[in-house]
Amino acid sequence: MNKTFSLGFIEIHYYSLFILLAFLTGIFIFYKLSKTRNIEFALIEDILFYTLLFGLIGARLYYVLFNLDYYLSNPLEILMVWHGGLAIHGGIIAGAIALIYNSKKKKINFLELLDIAAPAVIIAQAIGRWGNFFNQEAHGPITTLAYLKKLHIPNFIINGMKIGNNYYHPTFLYESIWNLLGGIILIILARKKNLKKGMIIGLYLTWYSFARFFIESLRTDSLMIFNIKVAQIVSTLLFIIGIYLVFIRKDNKNTISKKQNK
Repeated sequence: MNKTFSLGFIEIHYYSLFILLAFLTGIFIFYKLSKTRNIEFALIEDILFYTLLFGLIGARLYYVLFNLDYYLSNPLEILMVWHGGLAIHGGIIAGAIALIYNSKKKKINFLELLDIAAPAVIIAQAIGRWGNFFNQEAHGPITTLAYLKKLHIPNFIINGMKIGNNYYHPTFLYESIWNLLGGIILIILARKKNLKKGMIIGLYLTWYSFARFFIESLRTDSLMIFNIKVAQIVSTLLFIIGIYLVFIRKDNKNTISKKQNK
């Protein structure tokens, strides 16, 4: 499978292209949802910038730390993000920390910002997984051509899942479809103004973490610690946080839903 295509004067990596599309789509959704909450985008655009920046850095460092021996031997590879190697859990954690820190500095309710960020993030994840497809990574165990045909998926995906002489489970596709469905649901819910703050981000954490835990059991390239898949540990913790936000946490009335001027 070709991992790049040429425009004549420049070679484009599919992985980088889909990561860029994911970022742009996420920003667009965040912008649209901020308008439904009557939040001045100019008030939060620098918060969004730092959230994206630290999210990207966190996603890369998280992956590098769990493959430290390789990157210590090949330090320049740390910068070569287009080769793959962005861990979404690292991005979620670092991005959330940056958003919370900067929103507190501006005295803005961070849960409301997380509520409008969650649909943007999960749709971005759905798009970004296609970068894994073109890099032929984040796949499951060996399967059969007959099984893939039973899924009624396009032939180009089936062909892309043939690596060497074997066919593999398209776990990237399972997660992408799950995330897309979850994103549509969250966008619809995020437009409602009667939900308690933290509900949308809580639903995101439970929805995504539930599927990621089981999909990760199929992955053959998982990040490991003590023979345990790190993503399953983190997914469990995030799922618990999501349950707390959805079912246990009480709402308060502090909001930034009124229009604010700089």
